[in-house]
Amino acid sequence: MEQTKENKMGTMPVNKLLISMSLPMMASMLVQALYNIVDSIFVSRINENALTAVSLAFPIQTLMIAVAVGTCVGINAVLSRSLGEKLQKKANDTAANGVILMGISYLLFLLVGLFGTRTFYLSQTQDVQIVQYGVEYLSIVCSCSIGLFVQFTFERLLQSTGRTFYIMITQGTGAVINIILDPIFIFGMFGMPRMGVAGAAVATVTGQIIAGSIAFFINYKKNDDIQLQFKGLRLDKEIVGQIYKIGVPSMIMQAIGSVMTYGMNLILISFTSTATAVFGVYFKLQSFVFMPVFGLNNGLVPILAYNFGAGRKDRFIKALKCGIMYAVSIMFVGVVIFQTIPHVLLGFFEASDEMLGIGVPALRIICLSFLPAGFGIVCGTAFQALGNAVYSMLVSIARQLVVLLPAAYLLSLLGNVNYVWWAFPIAEVMSLTMTIIFLIRINRSVIRHIDTAS
Repeated sequence: MEQTKENKMGTMPVNKLLISMSLPMMASMLVQALYNIVDSIFVSRINENALTAVSLAFPIQTLMIAVAVGTCVGINAVLSRSLGEKLQKKANDTAANGVILMGISYLLFLLVGLFGTRTFYLSQTQDVQIVQYGVEYLSIVCSCSIGLFVQFTFERLLQSTGRTFYIMITQGTGAVINIILDPIFIFGMFGMPRMGVAGAAVATVTGQIIAGSIAFFINYKKNDDIQLQFKGLRLDKEIVGQIYKIGVPSMIMQAIGSVMTYGMNLILISFTSTATAVFGVYFKLQSFVFMPVFGLNNGLVPILAYNFGAGRKDRFIKALKCGIMYAVSIMFVGVVIFQTIPHVLLGFFEASDEMLGIGVPALRIICLSFLPAGFGIVCGTAFQALGNAVYSMLVSIARQLVVLLPAAYLLSLLGNVNYVWWAFPIAEVMSLTMTIIFLIRINRSVIRHIDTAS
């Protein structure tokens, strides 16, 4: 084999390994959640229409992140498995091909930012002020998304080789810069012009570009497990195929979230724009619960993929069990918070009486879906690490398109917006059932045979 040294993902005690790799990611994800919320808190000080405009941008932002994350999931799994199998050249080629794919992805969203934002907003509302705010915000976020794609790519290269501590540095730096620049650009402090909603977008992309630059630099200086070579490189059809075989289902899963959000916005705005603002606020607030779980997952993916490639079933199973336990525990804390202090959470966003009347029951109802979601997220990660990401895709399609959106629409016909929120726990119960069935199947067909596969 080409590589002889053993990575810590094959030797360190599993629980210690998961904690050491996940905690930096969880911390950086919490900072990410914080700056997402701060973004909306400052925007809500302009007026409720500004908050609604930012909320309506969420489907496009979700789609952009879906493409980045999906591609990176594929890069991560193929690269980590190559390292586990001691195939150094393939690991290097996977990293280089991944960088090129992310550059192509950015060009697609540059076109969206230049030509598609106004049409997107007009498909949801005819309110002139909301459309104007939205176009200002989203055109900047899309056109300048190069930082986001660079950041995602080079952070995942660090993650693939177990260097998650550096990701905490890059994400933390980007988030802190965003938080600092938000009020300066939005309200025109320290001699800067007052930019309003556009200022929030400029602060966001500035943080992403700086974070991406730092992640790029750290890879070249600190990541000895990968040697990036671009001279004479061409896209390798086999590697690209492997990346997208794993990454496309993840991409579709998150893109489905974009469709779901767009559909929910259309349903909710038929009641009032305030309901749409509440939905946007919910997504900002729930990120404080889901982001740590996603950080846990980011630490878990390379551990599962590496030990699958190395044929270590015992370590694979232990890592999966630990991941489920930690994820469900985090979600339980989220349920307690959303049930006990919804008024306080909404108060951060200058909530009017109307927003409180809609938002308090919304938060209390939707959070009932958190516990099964935690279990499903970790199991979906295992499916992806094993090369069966299609299972995760099927669960996501069923939850968000087959159940959630139709249920929300049917409940909206009852004439009370509070009924609509029950679509979330209903959909999550269905997805939990599917996840358990797929987990049983993949245990019989793959997990039981990991030792012999090596």
